[in-house]
Amino acid sequence: MQILRIDSATTGEQSVTRKLTDELTRHFREKHPDAKVVERDLVADPLPHIDPITTKAIRTAPETHEEAVAAAYPDERAVLDEFLASDVVIVGAPMYNFSIPSQLKAWLDRLGVPGVTFRYSEAGPEGLAGGRKVVIASARGGAYSNDDMAENQESLLATMFGFLGVDDLSFVRVEKTGFGPEAIEEGLAAAKAEIAKL
Repeated sequence: MQILRIDSATTGEQSVTRKLTDELTRHFREKHPDAKVVERDLVADPLPHIDPITTKAIRTAPETHEEAVAAAYPDERAVLDEFLASDVVIVGAPMYNFSIPSQLKAWLDRLGVPGVTFRYSEAGPEGLAGGRKVVIASARGGAYSNDDMAENQESLLATMFGFLGVDDLSFVRVEKTGFGPEAIEEGLAAAKAEIAKL
């Protein structure tokens, strides 16, 4: 049993999603005391945005790699293997400017691998990376719920993980984080009640 925790908020101790990923990690460790926990902080240890070399390393067979691609392959593949080895994946995903942090997008770009996490068939795309639980810790400064202004944050994540075959996907959300400490505490209390049900 492996639990993977991903953090992407750049606001340090003020981060609401980091408070949520703390709570989620604690919750799942209590449910699975023998689980291995792997943590990846995309701010403290950022992944570079993909480029021609990393794209080839991610998407092509190792036996076809030239020297620069072969050198990049182990680190690129390690990100994907970490995800595939995990039974529970906790993703801290704050809304930044109506989308997700670019650090988180760089991580997602390493998960979509043809023939490994998805494939195309006559019937259309088929996700190959199911069989794991993914929980998104979401935080937003305003009160957006699921309206169009949130389209490029939670909907993007639901689409991406759905495309990869993940059908056990949950969102734990705190809204109105820009409204002050009382709103944050109220939101966190509600979110903790939701976490207890997972």
